[in-house]
Amino acid sequence: MPFPVIHKSAKLANVCYDIRGPVLEKARQMEEDGHKIIKLNIGNLAVFGLEPPDEIVQDMIRNLPHAAGYTDSKGLFAPRKAIVHYTQQKGIPGVTVDDVYLGNGASELITMSMNALLNAGDEILVPAPDYPLWTASVSLSGGTPVHYLCDEASDWIPDLEDMARKITPRTRGIVVINPNNPTGALYPVEVLQAIVALARQHGLIVFADEIYDKVLYDGHTHTSIASLADDVLFVTFNGLSKNYRSCGYRAGWMIVSGDKRRAKDYIEGLNMLASMRLCANTPGQLAIQTALGGYQSINDLVAPTGRLCRQRDLAHRLLTAIPGVTCVKPKAALYMFPRLDPAIYPIEDDQQFAYELLAEEKVLIVQGTGFNYPTPDHFRLVFLPHEDDLAEAIGRIARFLGHLRRRYGTD
Repeated sequence: MPFPVIHKSAKLANVCYDIRGPVLEKARQMEEDGHKIIKLNIGNLAVFGLEPPDEIVQDMIRNLPHAAGYTDSKGLFAPRKAIVHYTQQKGIPGVTVDDVYLGNGASELITMSMNALLNAGDEILVPAPDYPLWTASVSLSGGTPVHYLCDEASDWIPDLEDMARKITPRTRGIVVINPNNPTGALYPVEVLQAIVALARQHGLIVFADEIYDKVLYDGHTHTSIASLADDVLFVTFNGLSKNYRSCGYRAGWMIVSGDKRRAKDYIEGLNMLASMRLCANTPGQLAIQTALGGYQSINDLVAPTGRLCRQRDLAHRLLTAIPGVTCVKPKAALYMFPRLDPAIYPIEDDQQFAYELLAEEKVLIVQGTGFNYPTPDHFRLVFLPHEDDLAEAIGRIARFLGHLRRRYGTD
């Protein structure tokens, strides 16, 4: 008797993570066949020579002999206290050490925050485009992600009217990704205040993903949405991955602030889940205090003459020089989300577009629908490679798009 086919969980039916999805698998196969791929698909800073500050590395090495044991389920006291000091710098009121949870990157804590909250049929408002882990975590937790639109014509700022229209009696919270991945948008204070007002009106939690809060260009500043009120419940996420180029250390944190009185049961759920995973990895925890208190070298990278700023400017200039390509210039983060004019590039399947670009030009990007964007006319590009490599990659994209224009007869 043959064994039955083993199927994946039905919970995964509506889950995708195309940043590491099927197109990446095709790229891996091509690499095994000897092809050299330019990877613009993921914000993995170390592979582009953007290393963590040396003082963080040295502190971890020094403390590693003492890092073999479990810590408190929420994390070590010293890094959590350093995060409390950071919340004070950001103007977030009323945060104590007990309100801070350390995690194996912010990703683990995002999933934890959804698992502790959602019952079947509960809804969470998530931006479109989004960082797809948010949509996946809502779905895996039994909830329903409802996507509110961000408006490209307004520098990718959330469409507040669309957000308000999509609030129902089943809505439990609003996800705000600011600075934004994948668009590089940075939200004005008045937009954040309007979101807080909606949350207050409907009794919703605000989930604030602020992992890029120091990756800011052109003198822009970041406002933590949790600093704007103390009568709404906020759950704020951050970590070392991007600001401190420490993706592999998996050192993230989650802060509960605002109206905690009505959230005692939810917080008990968070504590239970934190205990079940025992603790976050200890070496990563040991990097946090030094990172937050040390020299902020990210400021050099994002300065007008800094490497990240120069690469952003070059990528934007080269992309927007391609016929039919427009792109809102990012104010923050490490990505661009350019638009392909559908009149010139009538693409129906943007995953197929990404496959063909990879096959023909050996450049790996992520299609826009991989970020839960509703139309197949965008893609995300990481501008982390050195300027020569970036120019080469975008030159290949330009050549491929030229082939598409001839194919479609729109050249």
